[in-house]
Amino acid sequence: MSLKKLRWVALACLVVPMFASYFFDDCFSTISYLFENPGLTQLGWDAAGYGLYTSGYSVLCVFGGLVVCGILLDKWGVRITGSIFVGMMVAGAAAVLYAITAGFPPQKSLRIAYAGCMFFGLGSEIAGTAVTRSIAKWFRHGPMALAMGLQLAIARLGTAFALVLAPRLVVENSGHVYSLAETARPAVVGMGLMAAGLILWALFVALDARYDRVRQSGEDPAVSKKEDQFKFSDVVGILKNGNFWLVGLLCVLFYSSIIAFKKFAGAILIPRFEIPAETAGWMVSMLPFATVVFAPLFGLLVDKKGQGTKWMVLGSVLALIAHLLLTFGPQGVPFFGYLAMALLGFGYSLVPAALWPSVPKIVPDRVLGTTFALVYWVQNLGLLSFKMLAGQLLGSAGTGTDAALRGSFSVELMFTALCVAAVAVALLFARNSRRHPELGLDAPNK
Repeated sequence: MSLKKLRWVALACLVVPMFASYFFDDCFSTISYLFENPGLTQLGWDAAGYGLYTSGYSVLCVFGGLVVCGILLDKWGVRITGSIFVGMMVAGAAAVLYAITAGFPPQKSLRIAYAGCMFFGLGSEIAGTAVTRSIAKWFRHGPMALAMGLQLAIARLGTAFALVLAPRLVVENSGHVYSLAETARPAVVGMGLMAAGLILWALFVALDARYDRVRQSGEDPAVSKKEDQFKFSDVVGILKNGNFWLVGLLCVLFYSSIIAFKKFAGAILIPRFEIPAETAGWMVSMLPFATVVFAPLFGLLVDKKGQGTKWMVLGSVLALIAHLLLTFGPQGVPFFGYLAMALLGFGYSLVPAALWPSVPKIVPDRVLGTTFALVYWVQNLGLLSFKMLAGQLLGSAGTGTDAALRGSFSVELMFTALCVAAVAVALLFARNSRRHPELGLDAPNK
């Protein structure tokens, strides 16, 4: 099989670990209302505790782990580094599942789950960096934006699966106290998906080794080893690159307004539009379902037509309109929730489809893994902060219908402000593209 055909097999292997990671990361999002009242579950977590748990995903990433591991990715390669951190991702998820099901007191189970989420988060982010780095390697002279769009679409299908499945696994029942086993059902499914992802990652490692052998034999000419060799001084060059900071800022602002929102989607949408948990699950699942359809299409559009920075601006504007609807739309009218999710879904497809393929255009190949890791580091710094803040805002509002409305309004004001800043950064990036046409940020991918 030729490399052009083999790269699609490699892509198929890469998407499954990411599907599993996205599923596990969002497996409690649409049942987050359970944690508004500690008496609803035997687990005994409250909203602030759940917010602390979800913020654990970013802790090791923020405090140096992501940057160091990104450098290791460029030094050791995707096979060694990726295998270590795919394993860490699975081990962290297993620790979370253990904490939920072991019957510990609430504070102890929260501490263990928090630690597990930290390892799961670092493993997931480096695994994701390895996947993105691998796609850039395999599709360097081909439809890179399409390949990244497909990977993103299938990974987010994992989120959609989690958002829809969780309320069916943990059925809403007024006055019912949920057992540990009931609460853990979504995480159990997630662990099964992790096992499948681990197997397919091993298959990718074998394919990638073959790819390198073919390149070395001359079938796919590569850059010289001198040019391809990573140096630690390159990190300084990345940090001096203004385009890197624009990409990082757009990432942290845009993704925080969506990923942190998803973590508390049930706690926001249910009181805001007066809908049951299962309906809220379907409503917020429009986000990942939209990306399944539109991320590959927008990726193909970027490959063929270019204009990537303009699509980033449009996607950021759509996200802003969506959060304005969630903040100020009529109370108790689900139509505005569905409309907001549709707009947010379009934005969630447009921005990443244009953003991630732009990264290989602003840095040399030898530092691509480090650059992606640094971007993810900036992103996780924001996610850590905004998840915790969202949990505090919801928790401090108190209990009851009026308190839930106050909390959701406060959180949505925060997300709206993030979107305003994201639009401003996207406009700066578009201006930079016009000033530096040699980078080809708005050029089609040949």
